[in-house]
Amino acid sequence: MEYAGYVGRFAPSPTGRLHMGSMLSAVASWCDARHAGGTWYVRMEDLDPPREVAGAASDILRTLDAFGLHWDGPVMYQSGRHEAYAEALSQLLDEGRAFGCACTRKLLAGATVYPGHCRSGLRAGQTPRSYRYGMSSGVHGWQDAVQGGQSFVAEELGDFVIKRADGHWAYQLAVVVDDVAQGINAVVRGADLLDSTPRQIALRQALAPAAPAISWAHLPILVNADGQKLSKQTLATPVEADKAPDILVACLSLLGQRCAHEEKVLEMMQGGDVTGILAAAAQGWEMARVPAAPIHSQG
Repeated sequence: MEYAGYVGRFAPSPTGRLHMGSMLSAVASWCDARHAGGTWYVRMEDLDPPREVAGAASDILRTLDAFGLHWDGPVMYQSGRHEAYAEALSQLLDEGRAFGCACTRKLLAGATVYPGHCRSGLRAGQTPRSYRYGMSSGVHGWQDAVQGGQSFVAEELGDFVIKRADGHWAYQLAVVVDDVAQGINAVVRGADLLDSTPRQIALRQALAPAAPAISWAHLPILVNADGQKLSKQTLATPVEADKAPDILVACLSLLGQRCAHEEKVLEMMQGGDVTGILAAAAQGWEMARVPAAPIHSQG
């Protein structure tokens, strides 16, 4: 994969309709990509059938389209990528970076970090229930465009699952394999995924050492009146297409963008011009103005 210019993505899970929290990520990642004159992909992370909602994937795409958040190229569906994930697992196993794990939830109950029971190999008669990536040691870090300098101790993260005991591929492996395949070099997403970043950095370096490092920007989490992350689990209200102009401007305001208060943008909002709002937003986009702390919202 050649990396030329900015390549970003929005990767929702089809577990329900888009709400204000997910729209914040979509708007920010789209604006960042368009401001840079780059490419913006949409990837559907449909790898967890028990959590998925029938029709949610198509509803998400219709919503993005209605909001003027048009993507480049075909939509990637993770459900059609099993062979690629299997090849990645095979590579990691061959290189001794991953291992089969026979541990049960009962055995690991109470452990905050994987204790390494199976890292040196399974005992006679055991078969793998899951597969784990063996984390290296030392302190590592990255500079986040919103959250600032980040560091982590590899030993404190421990060896993590890349193929689950139920046979499904783990998010951490799939997202890295797909980022490499699509040439992704810029990720703008919610700060709720900040803890996943060290694992994804490690996997990316293992699977594609020649790929350039990703530039990361983790957006503030939207929280409700009780301080809970705005999500489907906390019954966040879905966004409606007929309110797209108002919601776009609200997202831009929450993201600290000057254009959200410009007279021309407010006029476009009143006129229902989502294309104009987004064009102004992309032109004046400033990641440096995005706040880091959680934002209270009633959405």
